[in-house]
Amino acid sequence: MKSLTIVVALMPSILAPDIAWAYETLFIEAESFDDTGGWVVDQQFMDQMGSPYVLAHGLGVPVKDSSTGVTIPEKGEYRVWVRTRDWVAPWQAPGAPGRFQVMIDGNPLKTTFGTEGAEWHWQDGGLVALGGEIEVALHDLTGFEGRCDAIIFTSDKEFIPPDSGPALVKLRSKYLGWHTSPQDGGHYDLVVVGGGIAGTSAAVTAARLGLQVVLIQDRLVLGGNGSSEVRVWPEGHTNQEPYPRIGDVVSELVREKGPGDGNAKGDQIYEDARKLKLARAEPNLTMLLEHRVNNASVSNDLIGSVVAQHTQTGKRTRVRGKWFLDSTGDGVLGALVGADFEITEEGHMGMSNLWNLGETEQNEFQLKCECDDEDALSSFFSAATTPQPFPRCPWAIDLSDKAFPGRKNHLGHWGGKNPLENLGGWFWEAGYDKHPIDDAEWTRDLNLRAMYGAWDTLKNVDGMYPNHRLKWAAFIAGKRESRRLLGDIILTANDFRQGTKFEDAAFPCTWGIDLHLPDPSFFEREDANAFISRATEGTQYKYEGPYWAPYRCLYSRNISNLFMAGRDISVSHDGLGPVRVMRTCGMMGEIVGMAASICEEHNCQPRDVYTHYLHELKELMSQGAGKNNISADLHSTLK
Repeated sequence: MKSLTIVVALMPSILAPDIAWAYETLFIEAESFDDTGGWVVDQQFMDQMGSPYVLAHGLGVPVKDSSTGVTIPEKGEYRVWVRTRDWVAPWQAPGAPGRFQVMIDGNPLKTTFGTEGAEWHWQDGGLVALGGEIEVALHDLTGFEGRCDAIIFTSDKEFIPPDSGPALVKLRSKYLGWHTSPQDGGHYDLVVVGGGIAGTSAAVTAARLGLQVVLIQDRLVLGGNGSSEVRVWPEGHTNQEPYPRIGDVVSELVREKGPGDGNAKGDQIYEDARKLKLARAEPNLTMLLEHRVNNASVSNDLIGSVVAQHTQTGKRTRVRGKWFLDSTGDGVLGALVGADFEITEEGHMGMSNLWNLGETEQNEFQLKCECDDEDALSSFFSAATTPQPFPRCPWAIDLSDKAFPGRKNHLGHWGGKNPLENLGGWFWEAGYDKHPIDDAEWTRDLNLRAMYGAWDTLKNVDGMYPNHRLKWAAFIAGKRESRRLLGDIILTANDFRQGTKFEDAAFPCTWGIDLHLPDPSFFEREDANAFISRATEGTQYKYEGPYWAPYRCLYSRNISNLFMAGRDISVSHDGLGPVRVMRTCGMMGEIVGMAASICEEHNCQPRDVYTHYLHELKELMSQGAGKNNISADLHSTLK
């Protein structure tokens, strides 16, 4: 057995006087296991869940066990509870594909988990004799998205843990110490929440302009949708007249698109290391990776601090700041502090989970468990010369009698002539009438059911691609639309069409008024389970560009020290279409970094940059924040 660590809380009743069983109950967070094996930590729904969970994302191949060592101080008989769900039960689909076992010292409990319940709940695992040092493991049985949030061992046979709500929050807090004060994470000039292209560009820009900056990102990589986890290629044109230096930082983060670049390609295309290297090179920039902001303090319309929780250890850190940037995409920080926002709950753009295929003997997730150097993944793929079987998926969407992009002569919107180019692309998109935040797990899972159903049909019904397998699929959702935080201007599609000019024009937009709804070639508009989209077309969705959007979209109208950058800025539903692509979002970040430096210079707030110091912002826009054109005495020249 590997070295043992305590990953549970054995809280004596003095710390939890209102929980009588405190000393006899052990609470284990699955994401905190010593070795996650082939299970991946899924943090994207933790605001709804209260915690991340682990996912057996094996694309039909059971993943390696996740394991941890724990100590049971008192020998005895314990009841086991495992928080999980049957992820296809919302569709009443048969088969429970997410089945897994809990192993104690290599022996499985009698119960098979992930077999019941459409909602997250505690599944009863029966009684087991425990004592001393043991190893607990999660053993995946299918490779089809099994999921485990936490495990409880309790000697109180009558104890039934709460499935959700405040009672579950209280239970976690008591056993895991989340009721104690967070550790002090320091004070910064600019606190950037969200490490996509927008947030990273803002953090680098502000740091180069002399601010002390912290960048808080809930994953190990930067780039958001443009990372190897999601694999959307960043679009939009940078470095446009009359401010051709806007976009210099974005160009350092993301190279120009070349042959072979695009969506759902190999992981090396998205250059995670490039983005991390650029951020780490800035001496004024601190990064808190694997931290998700889920609490904040606000007083008199000013944010004072945020609390960020580590996505594996659960440790909480309070970070204080003068100014804050919400670049989360979902407007997470804005919602926490009461910023005004809009959300289009029905008829909004959906989200995609891209995927790709390969004539290979192993998928990417299998190889990641075997390679010490993840950058060497591409050299480890072995071309398959024999058939690669794929099991039937009765729980997936049945597409055996359906036309779908990639089957025979059916194309997706702007799809290629090669059928493989029509599988797993941007138009595999769902969730148009589901809540883009609260229902995000449902939407992600519908995307997965569509993917598995399509591949089952191609492999087992049509007999196509015998040597191919699912090579990679995103379990992190690629979102397009959710909360939009409101600023002093709400930019609309008509502003683009009419060429509305603003004196605070700050970043160029070159993408079309690109909105998505279910593709009528495949789905009725009202079909809740639609998973193929069509983008808007026609002269009414075009405008003369580049169009320079105003700075006043980049700060909150009611939270005085809150900036926004990315797809959560102050635009209408239709105004989001042209601004949401990542290189454009990155330029917003550059502008925020510049504006924050002016706030520091004059001890003012984001709105004051527009009302009093717009000329200074334009001077900075002319200078740019590229590593080759930033000057150490820039501020003194602007006074």
